[in-house]
This record gives sequence, structure tokens and C-alpha cells, in this order.
Amino acid sequence: MIVLDILFILLYSVVVFLTGNFLVLKFSTMWLLPLIFGFMYINGIPLNPLRFKNLRTPKLRNTACGTALLKIFLVSVTLDSVFAIMGLMGKLTEYGIPSFTDEKGTWIRNIILIIVIENVVFWNGIIRIYLTASQLGFRFRLIGALCGMIPVVHLVVLGIMIHIADKEVRVENEKIILNESRASQQICACKYPILMVHGVFFRDFRYLNYWGRIPEQLEKNGAKVFYGNQQSAASVEECGKELAARIKEVCEQTGCGKVNIVAHSKGGLDTRMAVAKFGAAPYVASITTINTPHRGCEFADYLLSKIGEKHQARVARMYEAALRKLGDPSPSFLNAVNDLTSSSCAKLNEELPDPEGIYCQSVGSKLNHAYSGRFPLNFSTFLVGHFDGPNDGLVGAKSFNWGQDYQFLTTRGRRGISHGDMIDLNRENFDGFDVREFFVQLVAGLKNRGL
Repeated sequence: MIVLDILFILLYSVVVFLTGNFLVLKFSTMWLLPLIFGFMYINGIPLNPLRFKNLRTPKLRNTACGTALLKIFLVSVTLDSVFAIMGLMGKLTEYGIPSFTDEKGTWIRNIILIIVIENVVFWNGIIRIYLTASQLGFRFRLIGALCGMIPVVHLVVLGIMIHIADKEVRVENEKIILNESRASQQICACKYPILMVHGVFFRDFRYLNYWGRIPEQLEKNGAKVFYGNQQSAASVEECGKELAARIKEVCEQTGCGKVNIVAHSKGGLDTRMAVAKFGAAPYVASITTINTPHRGCEFADYLLSKIGEKHQARVARMYEAALRKLGDPSPSFLNAVNDLTSSSCAKLNEELPDPEGIYCQSVGSKLNHAYSGRFPLNFSTFLVGHFDGPNDGLVGAKSFNWGQDYQFLTTRGRRGISHGDMIDLNRENFDGFDVREFFVQLVAGLKNRGL
């Protein structure tokens, strides 16, 4: 398929080249019409037919067509440039191509036509990937816009953007095909529904999912997904009380009797509180904590000890005002932060024994290099590392392990996996870890346990 793709790109590039240079090539009218139709076809579907048919969604087809057009642009504009330079220097006269001095007007019109033709191809391609390639993100869209007029640099940036968009098409199409192949198995169709519990300073919004693309993949593989809906910033005790009520509500709503809880960050502590103190234990089949600071963050202890009470209160008021607007009825910034310190978690661990009769497991990860994390994790990794050692940008690796089973994740090379990566916060695909498939297999494991 790759060889066929390359052959079609080369073929289409030659068609664009011939269309843009037909004035000096002195084609007869009988050749002009097929070239125009060929050019129109290329700008509509610039892929080999087999690849176009294999792509599962219109979005992926548009992205793939966009990258193909940009490749055609790069190849054809190179051919145009070499051809024009040789023609202007009179190096093509032996092939019947007039030199610039012989037919100056023809060459000027030809160069204008080349510019028009190449602009059509380029803008058709760039607009397609800007509109459809999710993995470009805001950063590369901005870089592309800023570098678009800088010679040489714009070609390098364009090459990077083509690579990112091409990779997205491949990864997303393979994921769709994988889900199609196992659709009948419903590998995530657990006995009990999945209750996903968010971490601190976030809420469960309808149109901005805290868990990124993960719930969609779980549901495509048979899972029934619900959300914790507890406050984003309150004490572990307060959030645990709210979560216990939510667990019972989901059980009553579905008639399922119990839920499988998957909780991220502070949500894991909220879940343990709901089970140990607020009577949720009979309604819980399993608890899976993701990057939860079960032993707290020593960095948080240090930070709070160094920031005066007045500054703490000022920051708290600012955050709480914003959190009320987002839906928290009674946010408490300082209670939430204090409950994440190592000293507070030590007390919590004394108060919250591991639940009996509930399968408990935990997952943790680490960044291999600080710069691999998105802001502000690229900054906080250094600071957290000084106090807590290897970490995910917020929580030290030594704090994750809890329950009967534990998985610790990272990637080869410099990147690693951040606190946000573990919930697909940035909707980012990167080598070495597929967070969506990880959660699919995690929930499939619960199903295999009869949960």
C-alpha cells in the first residue's frame, strides 16, 4: 500500500506540473482537456482508490486527502522550480522549450499560471488538515500560520504537519478497524457499570469530558459508563459523602446492585472515603485508582509551609469564585489541597482501611523527562522530583501503589506518561502508550473477573 501511495503521489505531481507548464510545453488542445480534468480530480480525491476506500470515516478521508495534496504540492513545486530555472537559463531549448529571452511574455504567463495552480493545491490541502487533523492542536496550527512566509522554515514546518496528520489517519483508522473486528465480543461489557471519578479542580461536563476519548472507546466495546459528579474542590470527606450518594443513585437508576469504580488522582481518595465512611461498600464491586496520591505529595507539604496564610487565602478566594461559576456549590480550595499533603494522607490511611470483599487495584505512571509534559507539568516535574522522586508531574511514584494489584507505566525514550496523559487530558497520540486501549484492556480485565 505504501509503494502504491508513493506511485500515485508521483503521478498526480506530474499531472499538476504539466497543467501548470502547458503554455511553454506548447500542448495541443487535445492534451489540455485531460490535464484540466486530471487536475480537478486530484484536488477532489488525491489518494489511490484502495486507500481511500479503506479509510472508515469522512473525517479521516479528508485528513488523508489534505496530506496527499500537500505532498503533491511539495513534489510538483520542486519540479516547477527546477523546470523554470532551467527554462529561464535557456537549458531546455534542445528539447523544444523556448528560453526566456525568446518568449518572455509566454514565460511570464506560465510562471503566473504555476503560482495559481500550486496555490490551489496547497490551500486545498492545508485547509483540509487545519479543519480535520485533531493532533495538530493549537500549537502546530499557530506555528504553521506564523512560519508560513519564512523561506525554508515553512517547508520544514509543513513536513512536520504532514507527518503528524498522516500518523493520525493511520492510528485512528487502525483503532476503528480493531473495534470493528472485536465488536461482537463486547470485551468491556462488565456485569456492573463503570463509574468514572474525576480528580481535583475539574468537574464532569457534558461537552468537555474530563476523561478525553476514553469513555467513547469503553462504550464502543460494551461498557456502560457513568460519572462521579462530585465537587471539583472540596475536602476528601465532603467529596466522599457526595460520591457515596452518587454510587447509590447509579445503582438505583440501573438496578445493577453495584458499580466498578475507576478513579483518577484525588478521586481515588474520595472513593476510599465513600466506601469506608459513608456506607458505599455494599454497592461497589471494584475500585481502580489511577495516579492517586495514596501517600500524598511531600511537595504539597513544603509548598503550604512556605506560602503565608494571607497568600493562601487570596489564592483560595480566586479559585473558589471560579469554581462556583463552574458548578461547585461549596468549594474549599485549601481543604482540597491540604488533603493531598503527605501528612494528611498518612492520617487518611489510618482512618480508611482497605475494604474487604471489594477488588482493589491501582495504576501509576511517570514522566521520563520534564519537558515531555504539557504546561504546567513540564515545570512542576522538577519541583515534585526534588521531594517525591520520580513522578508524573504532580504525584511521586512511591505514592501510587494500593490494593491487590499494581501497574506502573512509562514509555521508552524521553517522554514518559504524565498525570494528564493518564486521562487523555490533551487528546494526544504518542508513541509507546495508547491510553484508550489501556483503559479498554483494564475494563476487559474487570469483566474477566466476573465484575
